[in-house]
Amino acid sequence: MKFLDKSLVALDVNANSPEEAIRETGKLLYESELVEDSYVEAMVNSFNENGPYFVLAPNIAMPHARPEDGVKEACVSFIRLKEPVRFGHDSNDPVQLVFGLGASSSDEHLSVLQKLMGLLGDPANIDKLLEVNNHDEINHIIGGN
Repeated sequence: MKFLDKSLVALDVNANSPEEAIRETGKLLYESELVEDSYVEAMVNSFNENGPYFVLAPNIAMPHARPEDGVKEACVSFIRLKEPVRFGHDSNDPVQLVFGLGASSSDEHLSVLQKLMGLLGDPANIDKLLEVNNHDEINHIIGGN
């Protein structure tokens, strides 16, 4: 599983809409050859069809699509938006931390989510992710879990 590897992280990304934010996090997965280009569009389509169901907590979105939409390897990317974006969620908007999820099976999906929940289950880690300056600091946070 590729989990927040250096090539899968971008800080202070500009995005003016939920679709742009989803494409930016998906682009990291695509450029690392972990998903097909079709997967990124499937993530956007899922948002457009189903709304902001993946805005799971204040400040946090986890866009994803189905494995058959083009996942090559289980993976998680992360972007921190320079300015928060409203996804249309009643209680968890605006979003600044966006994690792009790719899993090629339901078992992988569960392990990806467990790893993310381990990271995000601690509010202190969320505060740190809003403040980090580089990938080494993110590794330090991940290592603390």
